[in-house]
Amino acid sequence: MAKTQLNVRVDEDTARAARERALARGMSVNRYIEELVKQDTGEVGHTFVEAAADFMKQYESVFAEEFGTDREGRVSARPAKEGRGGRTSEGRR
Repeated sequence: MAKTQLNVRVDEDTARAARERALARGMSVNRYIEELVKQDTGEVGHTFVEAAADFMKQYESVFAEEFGTDREGRVSARPAKEGRGGRTSEGRR
């Protein structure tokens, strides 16, 4: 994506806070401000949701094999597997 220059004026306390926060996160002030704007506009959340949806599509068969699915695509109830010590996941023997 092409970048454009944006000049802003802020008071000294705001500038200091931006520098400190950017440094604490290991990023430039420019990157820090860019991330704040993306968060404010919801772009970061949208990107996360898209990535999560792609992940679920990619691994849908793995989840279905492990947990099963009913006709509506929800995880179905299955008997608990026995874990260590002969106990089920609910703690029963």
